[in-house]
Amino acid sequence: MKLSKKEIERRLKKIRLLAMDVDGVLTDGKIILLESGEEVKEWNVKDRIGFFMVQRASTPFHLVWITGRKSKQVEARAAEIDAVLFQNTDHKGRALEETASKFGLRLEETLFIGDDLVDLPALARAGLAVCPADAHEEVRKVCHWVTRSPGGRGVFREVADAVLKAHGEWKAVLDRFRDPDRRPNP
Repeated sequence: MKLSKKEIERRLKKIRLLAMDVDGVLTDGKIILLESGEEVKEWNVKDRIGFFMVQRASTPFHLVWITGRKSKQVEARAAEIDAVLFQNTDHKGRALEETASKFGLRLEETLFIGDDLVDLPALARAGLAVCPADAHEEVRKVCHWVTRSPGGRGVFREVADAVLKAHGEWKAVLDRFRDPDRRPNP
C-alpha cells in the first residue's frame, strides 16, 4: 500500500531503527557457492557509504539485519558496520518487535526493507515498510515505499539518504564529505 511522498516523509522523521533483510536487499540475491562450501555475495559500496553516514549522524539510529539464512560473510559484514544481526530467523516480524523493544522504541519508529514473502511479517509491523524495485509482487503491494533501486544496487543508500534528509542531517553529511579533513574513511 504505497503512501504519498508527504506521508513517507512524515514517517521518516520518526524512524530510529533501520532494519532489513540481506539477500535481495543488500545483495542482488545471488549466492555463489565455492567448492569449499563457502558462500560469496556481492555488496554495493553505495550501501556501505549509507551505513557510514547513518552511523555518524547526530540522531542516534540503530541498524538491524534480519535474515533467514546463516552466513559467515554476513556475520563479518554486520560486525563491520555494527549492525544487530539475526540469522536463521523464521519469523522476521518477531525479530523486529524484539529489537525495537530492546532499544525502547515503538514499532512506528522502525523501518524495514524486505524483498520476498518471508519478509511480510516484518513489513506488516514496521512503521515504514520499504522494498527494492525488483521485490516480489506481493511484497510491493504491501510496502509503503518501493525504491527506485533494485536489490543489491544501492537500496539502503537510497533509504539512508531519505532518512537523513527527513531528520535534518543532510547538510552536515554533505559538509563532512566536502571537507575530507572532517571525514574519517568509510
